[in-house]
Amino acid sequence: MANVIPSGLAVTLKLRCGPSVAAIALLLRSTYARIMCRNIRTLHNFEPPATEEEAAAAALQYVRKISGTSKPSQANAAAFDRAVAEVTAITVRLLDELTAVTPPKNREEEAEKARARAASRYAS
Repeated sequence: MANVIPSGLAVTLKLRCGPSVAAIALLLRSTYARIMCRNIRTLHNFEPPATEEEAAAAALQYVRKISGTSKPSQANAAAFDRAVAEVTAITVRLLDELTAVTPPKNREEEAEKARARAASRYAS
């Protein structure tokens, strides 16, 4: 059984190796996912609503994540750019069609909460 980490690194697991190897691989994969996707933010239910530029930034991060590269080769650039454009369009359409039962969150208040969490996380 093989688990491939999106960066192209591969961790090969054999069921005979036991649960500790599987646990390490899952930890590596979840740690990498947190690092790679840190710029994908929730875009739904904010005031003011998300812009197309924000949707495009999230789409770019998503395509980078699943392709395993932050900059495609010349041979893959067209497919990469097309994927970003299509994911952006789908994201914008999704955000337009979603409804919320809770009041929209204020961007500045949420940013302040994030800064407070970061300050406590990185406090010396």
